[in-house]
Amino acid sequence: MQFQIPQFIEVEDKIFGPLTFRQFVYVAGGAGSAYLAWRVLPFLIAAPLMGVLVGFAAALAFFNYNGRPFILALEHSFAYILHPKLYLWNNARKRVQARATTVASTAAGAQVYVPRLSDSKLHELSWSLDIKERIAAGIGDDEDSHRAGGVVAPFITARDGLVR
Repeated sequence: MQFQIPQFIEVEDKIFGPLTFRQFVYVAGGAGSAYLAWRVLPFLIAAPLMGVLVGFAAALAFFNYNGRPFILALEHSFAYILHPKLYLWNNARKRVQARATTVASTAAGAQVYVPRLSDSKLHELSWSLDIKERIAAGIGDDEDSHRAGGVVAPFITARDGLVR
């Protein structure tokens, strides 16, 4: 059984001629508020206000800022203005982790700390196997083993390339 999958779900349907429903509401609201300003206020006050209202409605309906609707830019700017802007670095969690590490290392006694290369055990295992293969094959020379701290490096970095 085959099902049809909608292809253009982010494109709004044109309902009122060339306008989507959202654009129509913005344009109609701007035109209605401009008409109310013209009917209620004196012309010298209403004329600039009508220009601002129509311009704002047109921006809401048609203007995209960074590829997103203008209403989202307004929403994000108001959220930025209204929310506090004091960012504090929370160091308490790192202190707890550091204490746990020091307690574990003192409890281990004479164990040697071996730094981890990454958070992935698979990556560390593949790196150590690559080192053992290179040592067993005799690929590494004394210069390589000296640079890597007694261990043959699995790859040559740009800095190593400049040293040669």
